[in-house]
Amino acid sequence: MNRRPTGDLARTATGSDLILTRSFRASAEDVWASITEPERTARWFGPWEGDAAPGRTIRVRLAFEDQAPWSDMRIDACDPPRRLALSATDEFGAWRIELLLTETDGSTRLEFVQHLDSEEQLGEIGPGWEYYLDMLVASRDGSPKPDFDSYYPAMKPYFTDLAARS
Repeated sequence: MNRRPTGDLARTATGSDLILTRSFRASAEDVWASITEPERTARWFGPWEGDAAPGRTIRVRLAFEDQAPWSDMRIDACDPPRRLALSATDEFGAWRIELLLTETDGSTRLEFVQHLDSEEQLGEIGPGWEYYLDMLVASRDGSPKPDFDSYYPAMKPYFTDLAARS
């Protein structure tokens, strides 16, 4: 299946923000559960363990990555059911992400934001987040799980060019 990239790039005073959105016919509380409850995150990203609270670090299993490694993620902010901010550092650098929910008339818009220090890896990062957000959609509506091969490398040129266009 050919998928279309949806990401956008916004320049900020401190770098750039990669922004992707998805909409759900559900309450913000229900979508919030999909992005915060470990048995539900396991369906599209991976399970997590630990004592979750702002300022604390949880362990997240990247269940759909090669060898499904565990990674530490710090909870920078948690304002249910509106905002979750996480950060992590790994061999690829620092990851600072936010998940923002807005409910209107029974539908909830999820805005995923990754705060970037550099746009160098955008061609690799963007397709990955498109994949994970479509995994979230599939986990909620029961549609077939997407295949990562439909995202990478097919979407790499879009995200590489995004930096030049913005």
